[in-house]
Amino acid sequence: MSTLTSPHDLLAAVPFLIGYHPSNSLVLVALKEDSVGMAMRVDLPTEATSASYDLLATHFTREEADGAFLVAYIPSECETGESVLINASAALMRAGVEIKESLLVQSNRFRSLLCIDATCCPPEGSAVPEIDSSRIAAEHVIAGHPMPYQNVDQLIDSIAALPSSLDPDWLAEVNSYWVESDAEALNDLQRDGATSVIDLAGEFEVGRAAEDRELVARVIGRMSDIQVRDFALGSHTPETSDWYWQMWRELLVMAPRGFVAPIASVFAALAYERGEGALAQKALDRALADDEKYSLALLLRRVFTAGWPAQSFTAMRKELHPKVVAGIFG
Repeated sequence: MSTLTSPHDLLAAVPFLIGYHPSNSLVLVALKEDSVGMAMRVDLPTEATSASYDLLATHFTREEADGAFLVAYIPSECETGESVLINASAALMRAGVEIKESLLVQSNRFRSLLCIDATCCPPEGSAVPEIDSSRIAAEHVIAGHPMPYQNVDQLIDSIAALPSSLDPDWLAEVNSYWVESDAEALNDLQRDGATSVIDLAGEFEVGRAAEDRELVARVIGRMSDIQVRDFALGSHTPETSDWYWQMWRELLVMAPRGFVAPIASVFAALAYERGEGALAQKALDRALADDEKYSLALLLRRVFTAGWPAQSFTAMRKELHPKVVAGIFG
């Protein structure tokens, strides 16, 4: 994302940064040499302690951020918005992070807590701009990114299971590709799974998406094997991430119950790398609803909640991938 140069830019950028239009939320955006980095959204912390705000600030120090934008989206009847911004700002400043902007959004109007010039920042605030016609929206659309969802419920619905995922015949077809951990030809099945992942990604690359039902079932079923799943986790590159993103998202809504966790976990990892933190967390919700003890989903939850920089996670994934490839293909 390009540099944000005004409150209007910031308000337009926030929904793109978190994936949807927030409400009743505190959004914090990290800056490093004026470049936009991590964005965090938390429920409006109306009764948070100083220690809670300090914990939020640790994510910025881990990112080595030197600046921050803050935006509080508060209900019309709420009177604690200013104190939330003041407390969050104080914690960040204690951590050595400069507050570049602090906006209060309420009843579709906004005002800056840092501006005292009534000519540009009247006490009653200014109208929140429409983002559809903003420079930020134009940049995202040109880059091929979708417009943000109107609310978090729409975001959740975007990765909800399709009714067809419940079809018994579909479940039986996917289940026929299940990989038993003690299978006699385990390595052959793992190779089949890894090759199928690459083949299906190729289908998405040329625009055929999930037309090959048998190949889709094969990938979903073979992902039951940890080695195949780990191969899938490391298969995309910056050049191929767009069609892998489309593939895992489509497979997530198609996967039958009992096969969701590995697909959702891999999709969550890719979402996190792309800066879609909210979508990553909701994907993990689906993974853990499918299998509450699924180890990769639990690990990713800890990583995401701790605020690991996306580039650190990417580096770890890239380091693991050659070892997985060697284990499958020799």
